[in-house]
Amino acid sequence: MRIAVQTDAFDLGEESQRFASDVATSGANAGAIVTFTGVVRGSDSGEMVAMEIEHYPGMTERAIEAITQEAQQRWSLADALVIHRHGQLVPGEQIMMVATAARHRADAFEAAEYLMDYLKSRAPFWKKELTQDGTGNWVEAKDSDEEALTRWD
Repeated sequence: MRIAVQTDAFDLGEESQRFASDVATSGANAGAIVTFTGVVRGSDSGEMVAMEIEHYPGMTERAIEAITQEAQQRWSLADALVIHRHGQLVPGEQIMMVATAARHRADAFEAAEYLMDYLKSRAPFWKKELTQDGTGNWVEAKDSDEEALTRWD
């Protein structure tokens, strides 16, 4: 399991290859690897020029590690990876990546969705949409994101 909270961009291909290689050499006998990459999208109004993402170092990593360990146990994952960026990101930039490996694809897909739902709704990140005039609006939780978590209860 690897958790990274970072400002630097990541190379999706390199991270995917490293994850697959680590799984293959671990002897875990995984038959499925699922990856997901989230990208900063523009606001509905079209006024957003960047997204500012804040977090508390240490606390954020511990929270993501705990939920990833839960996913590993719940779906018998061979391995898991979560990368989440913070700082100022513009639309089109990669914001996060989740990778899961399991013996069977259903477990790998479900665990990846579980982690993505958690990252969207519960991980301790605070997001502000910055506009061209220099103002910013904090992004509030959406009901649909909260509802997505109920399927994992």
